[in-house]
Amino acid sequence: MPGNIQKLAQRFLKNPEHVSVIPKQVSAPLIDQAYIEVNERQKFDALSRLLDMESPELAIVFGRTKRRVDELSEALQKRGYSADGLHGDLSQNQRDNVMRKFRDGSIDVLVATDVAARGLDVSGVTHVVNFDLPQDPESYVHRIGRTGRAGKEGTAWSFVTPREIDHLHFIERITRHKITRKPLPTLAEAIEGKQRITAERILEIVEEGELREYKGIAIQLLEQYDSVNLLAAAFKLITGEKNEKASVELTPEEPIRVKRRNPDIRSNGRKPSGYGNRSGNRRDSREGGNREGGNRGGYKGGYNKEGGRDSYRGGSSDRKPRSNYNNGERRPKNGGSFSDK
Repeated sequence: MPGNIQKLAQRFLKNPEHVSVIPKQVSAPLIDQAYIEVNERQKFDALSRLLDMESPELAIVFGRTKRRVDELSEALQKRGYSADGLHGDLSQNQRDNVMRKFRDGSIDVLVATDVAARGLDVSGVTHVVNFDLPQDPESYVHRIGRTGRAGKEGTAWSFVTPREIDHLHFIERITRHKITRKPLPTLAEAIEGKQRITAERILEIVEEGELREYKGIAIQLLEQYDSVNLLAAAFKLITGEKNEKASVELTPEEPIRVKRRNPDIRSNGRKPSGYGNRSGNRRDSREGGNREGGNRGGYKGGYNKEGGRDSYRGGSSDRKPRSNYNNGERRPKNGGSFSDK
């Protein structure tokens, strides 16, 4: 028996076979996925309009950092939304309190980081919003998987800055799902969306028919006021008034980019001259300097290897040139002499 096992091991070690199973689609098919291309500074207004237009029953908004979660949840509260934040710096009691309010509907918007939402299982989440794109496709799949559960449909929105489009396409390739691009909701669309959802909810209550205890006050009001004005006031009360004038300022987050190997970077890891400088070489662009003819453009004129710092601050100087020994040759150390070696 041991000999047979050894022969089998030798056979498979010499002739290994690789078997892989590639799923046709990584992300859930019941989730409607879309993205909005928006600048960083426009994200919060886009989120406000989206929440008004969609009127989610329960929504999870994902931010990239704990700072983002704190600022975003506070900003939503200022604008009149019932929201709270969840991240790793909260104590267990605080986390439990936030989740209790989210599960019982006391808040309908939960702002969270990936770490805090790991393993989060709440039924009835209708919307997921990626306020910031995640670092990797796996996190994207995990995020949107908080909705569309138990056979129900869900909606996932992602805000993508222009510099993050390549990263979005990378997520699409890995998840094998095309994410639909949609325009930024207008203010009129947001208002119309809220009114439409409210009207649908009112009609549902009318069809249920359990209104006997409310008919008395309704009749009294109709005797005193116009029915259209009464219904309009009811709409205004139900939809809620948002404090649009509340000052909101979020700290910008750096965009996520697809990592590419830069051929200009040297093998030793150092950056070549001018790398990463928007206006050219950082040393050479200080007030007009250049490297032509050995002139290192520097502070207001540059340093000339041929004649020392004679062009410092744009003019001549009486200072002794730093390296003007023997017509530009370096002074030998310890009184010795240079050889031709």
